Amino acid sequence: MNVEDAAYLSNVFVDAAMIVWAVTLAAFAADLAFGSPVRTTTRVRAEVAVGSGGVDEVVVGDDAPEGASAPTSRWWGVGMGTLVLGTVILGAGVVLRGIAAGRVPWGNMYEFAITGAFLVAVAFLLFMRRYDLRTFAVWVTGVLLLTVGLAVTVLYIPAAPLVPALRSPWLVIHVAAATLAAAFFTIGMVATALYLVRDVADRRGVTGGRFVSRLPDTATLDRVSYRVIAFGFPIWTFAVVAGAIWAEYAWGRYWGWDPKETWSLITWIVYAAYLHARTTAGWRGRRAAIISLVAYSTLIFNFFGVNIVFVGLHSYGGV
Repeated sequence: MNVEDAAYLSNVFVDAAMIVWAVTLAAFAADLAFGSPVRTTTRVRAEVAVGSGGVDEVVVGDDAPEGASAPTSRWWGVGMGTLVLGTVILGAGVVLRGIAAGRVPWGNMYEFAITGAFLVAVAFLLFMRRYDLRTFAVWVTGVLLLTVGLAVTVLYIPAAPLVPALRSPWLVIHVAAATLAAAFFTIGMVATALYLVRDVADRRGVTGGRFVSRLPDTATLDRVSYRVIAFGFPIWTFAVVAGAIWAEYAWGRYWGWDPKETWSLITWIVYAAYLHARTTAGWRGRRAAIISLVAYSTLIFNFFGVNIVFVGLHSYGGV
């Protein structure tokens, strides 16, 4: 396969993934509107007597994933099938982009966006094995479609060789870690936003609406958000450190307060504040959720604002 064919097929696969995910979004929206309400499964623990007068703790009841739902609808099956299909198609498009460029496919904003969307989809499917994220699905799919749509219509540039500063093994390490962390932070953002919706509804006594009734309880949403962000934070930390090492290799210094470096650090600080507030100050609920959303806003600005608005050593990210 020559470079031109790989580039053409990559574009076809990315476009096809968008079309498939559009079907996914419609199916998940139909499931949200017409499917069965979510039924949260709670584990009940009880103490039972054992030998020598002691007690032991056993679990009584269902051993389903947290937030387990009622039997799924036909729309849900269509949505999950097309979500997996679209993820596979986009993954093929990312690989073909790398073949066309002759390098790893995350050397500019377009490639970062499509690779990031692919990783968000994969991470979501993996977390679905632990949690019932049925209510999340329509919103995650919306984020995926928006990301790929912006990549295709606004950020797209033809495949081309890297600028000299990027020709390093650290491109694979640093950007891959940043993309993976951003994928987990995105899922955490969706969980946080849904937490705030459920929290407001609970405070106002709005419990009968179909959308609210489909949401997991606030404790589950808060827990999912925290665990996803806690998983992504060490990866982001590694990405920042790897970027500093790469900067020394490329420019002869570890840190120069370039706009990209500065905002990467700001993102790290705000997410660190979120985790610190939860683990040491015991912050839960709305206060922690607000910090989480502020942190994600710095991540988005780091991607769009820094690459497009500011001029710095990382300006090649927008070409």
